[in-house]
Amino acid sequence: DQRSIWLAPLKLKERKYWIPTAVILATTAALVALDPKEGHFFRNSSAFNGFNNVVSGQNASLAILIAPLSLYGAGLVGKDSKMKSTALLAGEAVVDSEILTTILKDIDHRVRPMGLPANGNFADTWFEDNTRPLQGNGSFPSGHTIAAFSVATVIARRYGNHKWVPYVAYGSAALIGFSRMTLSAHFASDVFVGGVLGY
Repeated sequence: DQRSIWLAPLKLKERKYWIPTAVILATTAALVALDPKEGHFFRNSSAFNGFNNVVSGQNASLAILIAPLSLYGAGLVGKDSKMKSTALLAGEAVVDSEILTTILKDIDHRVRPMGLPANGNFADTWFEDNTRPLQGNGSFPSGHTIAAFSVATVIARRYGNHKWVPYVAYGSAALIGFSRMTLSAHFASDVFVGGVLGY
């Protein structure tokens, strides 16, 4: 899995990947440009306190773990091999995505919005977080979001024949991603790239 993840940029030699890649890069660049405004807004807003209490970082982590564990448990009880293998694939996707996230965070050392003073410089955040080197502590990309979209993608693809499953899976992942911004744990660009990489 890791080999195909890290060699994925080589697919750009095929024309069919040019437009999606250009759209992703353009969207990421636009969001990075907007990050100072969005980061400052969420850092200084109390409008999402209730939402943040429900979808806290700890609760988001639990939800990401509970989804595959619940599937596996239900598969064991119901003797459903597809459900058990889906759970194992989702767990594997989380591990693969977290390896990628840790390495990328250790490269860019982006400061999280909460790591800045409320009226600080939200535009100068790259290569500034040296609090815990080699531990994947930076902001870019969002680890919760990449894990949530990894799990959502596995579940949505395996159970896409039930039309509601992709909506619930990706909707839940999007809520987790949004919570990372409202908690000032990540900028919008961190969440967007986390979602894309997770998918």
